[in-house]
Amino acid sequence: MKAKERLIVALDVDTKEEVEFLVNELKDDIGMFKVGLQLYTSMGNEIISYIKSRGGKIFLDLKLHDIPNTVSETVRVLTKQGVDMMNVHSQGGFEMMRLAKETSLKTAAELGIEAPQLIAVTILTSLGDEEVEKIGYNKSSKEMVEHLGVLTKEAGLDGVVCSPLEAGIIKDACGDKFITVTPGVRPLGEDVGDQKRITTPKKAIEGGSTYIVVGRPITKAENVKVAAKKIVAEMENL
Repeated sequence: MKAKERLIVALDVDTKEEVEFLVNELKDDIGMFKVGLQLYTSMGNEIISYIKSRGGKIFLDLKLHDIPNTVSETVRVLTKQGVDMMNVHSQGGFEMMRLAKETSLKTAAELGIEAPQLIAVTILTSLGDEEVEKIGYNKSSKEMVEHLGVLTKEAGLDGVVCSPLEAGIIKDACGDKFITVTPGVRPLGEDVGDQKRITTPKKAIEGGSTYIVVGRPITKAENVKVAAKKIVAEMENL
């Protein structure tokens, strides 16, 4: 992939005006737009239609986590919408993930379209070891990421969402073709916000990230286009 195809920009906004500005400014300089709960709750499937109409690709980040049938039926509906990537929560379990992938492939085949990449969230990048322990896990955050990554691969999914600090662990455990989508990426000198396990774009790619997700350092920049190109240039200079 070209460096720009590895960059996913998080559209963590909730107005149509903000979306239109960001999509039109960035669509030619990045690989994908991430639509999360905030924006999807605000605009629903209208946001998917709009981004697709502008030639953009979509990572729908809803972190689906429910009983297998509920997640499967939701994945079926979202596959029909034509998203390029979507995710579930690996902690929903093996059968939930397996059925979701099976349903996505079946739905896409029936429609004659390409199936979206289906990935699973491991441990949120806002959680450090202390928080993971409080939840009740008897493993560190890195150990849990590896454990859940292997479970995700066994269920037949295409990859995981993980911290860039754990992308290499996932690659070692699951192979180079297994996708790693890594939020928690900040250019040098940027505020880390609420992320705990972070690194820079260059180090993320060197460490095994297939895609990096960047939000505020681009969307809140004085010039969003320049900010995106700067990150792409950093990834190119490996």
